[in-house]
Amino acid sequence: MSGLELGQTRPGFRSGFVSLVGRPNAGKSTLLNQILGTKVAITSATPQTTRAQVRGVLQRPDAQVVFVDTPGLHRPRSALGEHLNAAATDALIGVDVVCVVVDATAPIGAGDQWVVDHAPRDAVTVMNKCDVASPDQIAQQLVAAGAWDLAEYFPVSARTGEGVDVLVDALVARLPLGPAYYPPGTITDVSEAVQLAELVREQLLRRTRDELPHSIHTRVTEWEWPRVRCEIVVERDSQKGMVIGKGGRLLKEVGIAVRREFNEDMFLELHVTVDRHWQRRPGAVERLLDPDAV
Repeated sequence: MSGLELGQTRPGFRSGFVSLVGRPNAGKSTLLNQILGTKVAITSATPQTTRAQVRGVLQRPDAQVVFVDTPGLHRPRSALGEHLNAAATDALIGVDVVCVVVDATAPIGAGDQWVVDHAPRDAVTVMNKCDVASPDQIAQQLVAAGAWDLAEYFPVSARTGEGVDVLVDALVARLPLGPAYYPPGTITDVSEAVQLAELVREQLLRRTRDELPHSIHTRVTEWEWPRVRCEIVVERDSQKGMVIGKGGRLLKEVGIAVRREFNEDMFLELHVTVDRHWQRRPGAVERLLDPDAV
């Protein structure tokens, strides 16, 4: 940031908060990672992978942009769903710009409209996955989204990066002049313990696929470096066996993959426990998803 310190201002320097909201699986986390050029949010093909607000900080010589990734807005069927929607809608308040992220490959429906109804009128539409959508699909989606009468529309591909630079430049231009909110070099304010737990969950999602994705929760319960203990919570005894795998094979694969991505010097202990129907119990949801639990 060319020497700009926390709280300092400089002529022409812009700063602010940008929320990424949308339906589940619209690609918000992939977009955040692409913008930052590094991974701060886990991704998977499973809807509702993101379970909390994730802040990623884009540091530029002319600006500091704090992006807020959010859980996908959806019709909740459990206490967990209610919690995720609350986390997403909270990110619509007090930010400088809201980006409504839409999947270009999926028809715009009532779910998208619900998101737009909760967004401010000066929000921008980000049409994602344009690398896999046909030109006709993109054109039809943009026409349909045009009925929302939001401020601007940007076709992008979070996977390839196509159109992302144009989007970011436009977002920076919409931010007010102001100071840096985070110190130079900061990429995210997510703690290492939460990042590690999320990496464990990401690897589990990739291996369990559709069998039990929403029943899995992960959290670090002990951190005495290099020894770290991560608890994997499921809802039924049968799910516990699925997560462990035959002879502990699946759990071993997860541990190896997480250490490779996080830190090879770590001794990672993975422990699977059963908390029956935790998704349906508001108290259990609040307890398990508390970011300050460690």
